[in-house]
Amino acid sequence: MKRHKLLIPALLLLTTTVFAQETGSRFRFYGSIRNDFYYQNRQAQESSEGFVMLFPKDKQIDETGKDINRASSANLFNYHTVVGLEVTGPKWGKVQTSGQFDIDFRGSLNGSGGIFRLRNVVMRLRWGYHWLSIGQLGHDLGHSLYNETVSLNVGAPYQPTGRVPMIKYQYDDPHVKLSFALNWQAQVGSIGPYGRSREYLRNSGIPEMSLKAEAHNAEGSLVGTVIHFASIRPRLTSDEGYKVDERVSAFNFQLYGRYRKGLFTFAGKTMLNQNYTQSNTLGGYGVTKKDPVTGEQQYAPLRIWQSWANVMYGRKWRGGVFGGYIKNFGASKPVTGLIGTGTNIDQMFTLSAMLTYNIPNWRFGFEYSLTEAFYGTNDAYGKVRNTHAVVNHRPYAMVMFSF
Repeated sequence: MKRHKLLIPALLLLTTTVFAQETGSRFRFYGSIRNDFYYQNRQAQESSEGFVMLFPKDKQIDETGKDINRASSANLFNYHTVVGLEVTGPKWGKVQTSGQFDIDFRGSLNGSGGIFRLRNVVMRLRWGYHWLSIGQLGHDLGHSLYNETVSLNVGAPYQPTGRVPMIKYQYDDPHVKLSFALNWQAQVGSIGPYGRSREYLRNSGIPEMSLKAEAHNAEGSLVGTVIHFASIRPRLTSDEGYKVDERVSAFNFQLYGRYRKGLFTFAGKTMLNQNYTQSNTLGGYGVTKKDPVTGEQQYAPLRIWQSWANVMYGRKWRGGVFGGYIKNFGASKPVTGLIGTGTNIDQMFTLSAMLTYNIPNWRFGFEYSLTEAFYGTNDAYGKVRNTHAVVNHRPYAMVMFSF
């Protein structure tokens, strides 16, 4: 039995070695094994099987006056265990070829599909400071700059997250990074009249577009901006049965920066979010006009301002704080029939304190987060009035082994 267990890894190693010798490619395997635990005193709106907490749910009062959502929950999970492979291929003249793919276990666990999820799946061409990437990578609005957190929230919903299929050109020298990308949707889609779906963007026929500019130095300090455009088609037919040509188009603007000196890091990001519901953040849109005969509708997005700041210090023992804030400024026109995520939240903030212990291949971490959301009723412009607060306390622990 022991011989059979050793045979498969040996054959894989032999096959990889032979292939590398024949093609001139170089391989690097990498990954991590991770376990996370959380407890929270309130039911919450979540994604990815519950390990990403977006916001605490509003009060739901029963006939006896008790709040149904004032109920705790806890979970231990290892969904973020990752395995991947990087391949450096042969050169085409001055062009270096390469590829990468990795998977984790953050797929569905409820019986509707497999638990494996593709993360990065990309082929690259590099010549000098120029890069061309085709495949699935992190969206520029999220991966422009990440905060440091222990939890797998990575700052959501203040920090956009997600990996998407794209075609991306990037210029990256020691001081400047410029990129332009055409993006589609894969694992997470926009929210529309038929729920969350990727069809709204596919039916649009227009990919999302993002333009990024960044200045950075060798110490890791940087400042940058991202401009993003997306246009979706919520419906192809109206409720009255007519073919309609409806669109929700919006720009998203982002500024970010990081200062790093020795063991100290300060980072922050601010963003105007208009209907960016295809990420783990708040937002949506509403109807501004409806044709009385055909039922064709016009729309306007809600304007959400979201920001975060992160201060960290240390190396072996590394600790710090994270703060996030979101504010709903409503739409630019009167709207009805709001569609989105957290559209009845006026504002929300999160404060987190964290500490990690880091040694070769191992990381141990603890984090405590307090989140307060202010719920209310939407006025004619989608702004939220007459608010009340709900609070969620969330201690979180993590251990990770990397290889």
